[in-house]
Amino acid sequence: MKKYNVAVVGATGAVGEELFKVLEILNFPINKLVPLASTRSAGKYIEFANQEIQVKELTHDVFMEENVEIAFFSAGGDISAKFAKSAVSAGAVVVDNTSHFRMDENVPLVVPEVNPEDIAGYEDSGIIANPNCSTIQMVQALKPLDDLYGIKRVDVSTYQAVSGAGKAGMEELVTQMKDFFEFKLDSSKIETFAHQIALNLIPQIDVAQDNGFTKEEMKMVQETQKILHKDIAVAATCVRVPILRSHSESITVTFEDGVEADIDAVRNAFENFENLVVIDDLEANEYPMPTIATDTDMTYVGRIRRDIYSPNVIHFFNVADQVRVGAATNSVRIALKWIEQQNA
Repeated sequence: MKKYNVAVVGATGAVGEELFKVLEILNFPINKLVPLASTRSAGKYIEFANQEIQVKELTHDVFMEENVEIAFFSAGGDISAKFAKSAVSAGAVVVDNTSHFRMDENVPLVVPEVNPEDIAGYEDSGIIANPNCSTIQMVQALKPLDDLYGIKRVDVSTYQAVSGAGKAGMEELVTQMKDFFEFKLDSSKIETFAHQIALNLIPQIDVAQDNGFTKEEMKMVQETQKILHKDIAVAATCVRVPILRSHSESITVTFEDGVEADIDAVRNAFENFENLVVIDDLEANEYPMPTIATDTDMTYVGRIRRDIYSPNVIHFFNVADQVRVGAATNSVRIALKWIEQQNA
């Protein structure tokens, strides 16, 4: 198999660090690894495959200088907006983990288990977008259900870990919990989140929109429709919870009119879908939880049940490590699928 020169933009961030882990775990065909970051972080070292590799400064020219063929971007939308097209101009395919290109009609938005055929559309822009972390784990579970019965509507409440706000979010939770046990929580700093996150829930992620939803909630609506190529009605309520890693979702799916959902068929559809794991034994206290999903590359579903009023409605619970499945792992899977299609 051909090996590629691979750049990681945002090499010292939370997702960048996970990208290196996943690239190694999935045996990505790397000829040369080029970690890139801001001037502030350039010169530091990252560990990869028992080597220490020096981080280079991100510039417009570095992609050409290093002959980069695949570039992973995970340093924020402003950085992607500024530098992604320089990578494309240098001949690289860009896998962008920010929200900047997701709804661009010329950029495919991809979850490889769900819509791998869309990757071929990258040629228009040279860029493939990685969806929002909450969208990824949800559509992985929705796809087999849509294939089974046809989905009409989705209602979802998310319980999103602080790592969704990066290292700063995790550090703020840890600091506040430390302050709580030292009886200093009242004076603990609140910087990353709008409110205290320790021992609390915050029913707002991202900025308010005119329709009463938040930007994060509207991402789930718009991205789901783009990925599934279907105008499914989606309503989301996104909540930040005091968990370090792994997002959870409580999902209600309404199938097309006239469908009588068979739970055995639903469970079988989940069990046979790539990278989904069913944990579903309520009597034995077995169901997906963040402690199970963290540091794994799988999406877990459980609490599968049919609605007690409407036979075309089901409910289930969904958990995945959003730094891995919702960011790094999905990005690497996109690139592996791109390589597969290039060599087909």
